[in-house]
Amino acid sequence: MPAALGKWSVWLLSFALGIFLAPFTVAQTAVSQAVDVPRVLKGVETRYNGAQTLQVDFTYTYAFRNRKSAEKGTLFLRKPGKMRWQYAEPVGKLFVSDGNVIWSFDPQEQRAEKEKFKETDDMRAPLAFLLGRLDFQKDFGQYRASPQGADAFITALPKSDKMPYTEVSFLVAPDSTIRRLIVKGQDNSIMDFAFEGEKRNPPVPEETFRFTPPKGVEVVDLTN
Repeated sequence: MPAALGKWSVWLLSFALGIFLAPFTVAQTAVSQAVDVPRVLKGVETRYNGAQTLQVDFTYTYAFRNRKSAEKGTLFLRKPGKMRWQYAEPVGKLFVSDGNVIWSFDPQEQRAEKEKFKETDDMRAPLAFLLGRLDFQKDFGQYRASPQGADAFITALPKSDKMPYTEVSFLVAPDSTIRRLIVKGQDNSIMDFAFEGEKRNPPVPEETFRFTPPKGVEVVDLTN
């Protein structure tokens, strides 16, 4: 993922789940009235806040001007704040955290980086708290909502034009799973997460969130 995107990390997940704690205003349009926004958000809140572990396949795409990149794999989450991004494309790539430190490993570069979780600006980090709660009220003020087939598509608009994005959207299925997250930047870039095959409370052992660099790779310790 482009390094510059990391600065969006906190806001990305603040939208995704902090929304459940904040008062909201739905834009009064004909399509928004077709979606029961409070019911949809309550369903998502109940689903994720009641989970201890989560497993879901992801596809991430980033588009900016004439450039486009894509990655895919499986995301494992465990309360509190533990995660493992296990990539199928690029093969062997890992992004792992035990809630205290983050390991990022790229087998193509033969390089592993270690940094403190609280100090990272990587956009993947806040998704470790997908099973928790965040305060959304300070950043977003208005919502648009519309049906998309059987799903509900909700877009949040920031209160301030100083944010690095102009809008953030998410798609919720009838069973309250989050199928998609989309972030549109001030520079017209688009970050798009698509999720599928979600498993709620699967057995995910603790060792899933540990990482030992393979012998012979370059190790960069940024925790000091």
